[in-house]
Amino acid sequence: MNFVDTWRRHDFGAVAARISAQTPADVRRALARPRGGVGLDDLAALLSPAAAPFLEEMAQAAHRQTVERFGRTMRLYAPLYLSNACANVCTYCGFSAHNKIRRKVLSDAEILADARVLRGHGFDSVLLVTGETGRVGREYLSNALRVLRPHFSGLWIEVQPLPQEDYAALGADGLSAVLVYQETYDPAAYRRHHLSGPKADMEYRLATPDRIGGAGIKKIGLGALFGLSDWRADAWFTGLHLRHVETVHWRTKTSISFPRLRPHEGAEIPVTPFSERELVQVACAFRLLSPEVELSLSTRESEAFRNRAFRLGFTAMSAGSRTNPGGYASAPESLEQFEIDDARSPAEVAAFLRSQGYEPVWKDWDSTYDGFAGRPAAAQPALAS
Repeated sequence: MNFVDTWRRHDFGAVAARISAQTPADVRRALARPRGGVGLDDLAALLSPAAAPFLEEMAQAAHRQTVERFGRTMRLYAPLYLSNACANVCTYCGFSAHNKIRRKVLSDAEILADARVLRGHGFDSVLLVTGETGRVGREYLSNALRVLRPHFSGLWIEVQPLPQEDYAALGADGLSAVLVYQETYDPAAYRRHHLSGPKADMEYRLATPDRIGGAGIKKIGLGALFGLSDWRADAWFTGLHLRHVETVHWRTKTSISFPRLRPHEGAEIPVTPFSERELVQVACAFRLLSPEVELSLSTRESEAFRNRAFRLGFTAMSAGSRTNPGGYASAPESLEQFEIDDARSPAEVAAFLRSQGYEPVWKDWDSTYDGFAGRPAAAQPALAS
């Protein structure tokens, strides 16, 4: 069964009501489960208002289980924005097609210039990000992977949903992981915020992780953009999606991100409140749901919050991020997709982690894991300036 069929069986409003009806006894029952024994009914309890008084207990359990599985390590990563061109009209995004901004698609030389900066910071894996447009389709992405593959052990993408055969072809070019955030699982809110363009097809996007898993990509990243609809129900549906991927595509690793709406180009939109304390509740609930999932903490969040929250189930943090194409080297003044809140350099983030007894990790896995034998040194595009 694909995930779209599973999603159709659950009414978003009914899920929100069921979560709100959870009791302290339901929360205690969920917290009493053994590691790996938390199910989706338990997730509803852990996301509920009734769980608020149990947040410290949830945080302690999430921290303990994370250290047991991952140790005191934190993987550091950065996005490399290849393009801000986009055919979608989305109410919450600075790249939306209705915003009158200068559009940019990086050339090979510009890609390597940003890569040079990221390698200089120590990153050995990178997340490639684009808007959704045919200008940066499979051919462009394949070329970008081939340009960067000699220089990074891991290459991820966060781009438009693609056909399964495209994911398989990109995997052969060295693609390690694909992130595809649903934004919201609420069909009414999805229509309200995705006004036109390919992204308006909600079910095609919902089915994307199944195509990624079917193509044999080694990691699938999921998530919702909190603030577009009821955050508790969106988080529960993300958990439903995670459990589907873990069960059906069990050879594939998984990750979850928890982005909150940030200021962006264009008109401001009504935002469903989602506080830092509630973000902690969601992250801890996901760690208890899945001992194996990787949890990511974005530079969307403030330095002060990240310094407190990083222990609570997270295994990865972005650092030194720029959310505009060429932002690291050639075009620092170009439009950002959204504003970041933690402006520390990667070295500063790494130093903080070390001061807390954590080891910063700059790579996701070795390139040999992807079956990539490397290229002759003479054929590699040079990163040295």
